Amino acid sequence: MEYTIIDAHSHLWLRQDTEVDGLPIRTLSGGKSLFMGEVRQMLPPFMTDGRNTAEVFLSNMDYAQVSSAVVTQEYIDGIQNDYLMDVQARYPNRFLVCGLCEFRKPGFLVQANELIGKGFKAIKVPANRLVLSTGRIPLNGDEMMAMFHLMEGHRIILSIDMLEGDTQVEELRDVITECPDLKIAIGHFGMVTFPGWMEQIKLARYPNVFIESGGITWLFNDEFYPFKGAVRAIREAAGLVGMEKLMWGSDYPRTITAITYRMSYDFVVKSNELSDEEKSLFLGGNAKTFYGFGALPVLPYIKNMSE
Repeated sequence: MEYTIIDAHSHLWLRQDTEVDGLPIRTLSGGKSLFMGEVRQMLPPFMTDGRNTAEVFLSNMDYAQVSSAVVTQEYIDGIQNDYLMDVQARYPNRFLVCGLCEFRKPGFLVQANELIGKGFKAIKVPANRLVLSTGRIPLNGDEMMAMFHLMEGHRIILSIDMLEGDTQVEELRDVITECPDLKIAIGHFGMVTFPGWMEQIKLARYPNVFIESGGITWLFNDEFYPFKGAVRAIREAAGLVGMEKLMWGSDYPRTITAITYRMSYDFVVKSNELSDEEKSLFLGGNAKTFYGFGALPVLPYIKNMSE
């Protein structure tokens, strides 16, 4: 069976040059980056210039037959709003991009309003990065709530990665209650390999809350391909909220330092634990509806030279 495939969690950047928690993150050579005190393989080693561009990603998407992708953001990559808006303009049928504000300082409500004015259809909140030396920034604080009401009124999607466990669950529940029409995509499959992950998944029992699996192969990296534990987690989450609330995401390009881009979803395709209908919903059907993608390109399978 052929599936329409949409990646609900990916990243793009031209260069990493930022700080998180006072520690530097800098692009080096050969796909490596200085990452908060150590050198890490941030990209596959053949991406020698450190540029994680839309064109390279599109080549991977075409090869893996991924029709479209949601490009989210994270502070470890630096704020990429200008580049992502350019990507959206050049490839409108392939990418939906998320804007990012500086939520670690007051004044982000103004930034969010500016992003909406520029045409962003989604805003990312890296809530897992909102633990500062001065304390944790709550999701249900006054300025956050004002921003969520603004997003709800403009039909802007919230993409959010949360701290592991249930630390922020009640705060996000307050947001959901206050803004019932705000569409929310919770990332990293609720930080599935940590205790309390199911509390994040259960939030998808609310009508406009969905879960995406960006980074699930990273979280199950110790068991590696074919990630049977990840498949069992998908099955378990579906039992809690229904398969119609779950979406596939890759966390490209971080995960393809260990596996290929196609491998980041074909462990689902090849699993015997999910039906064809469930795979179809998870791999693209749910994301197409949730994000409002229109006509999608049909990508033929291209045989490898080794076949």
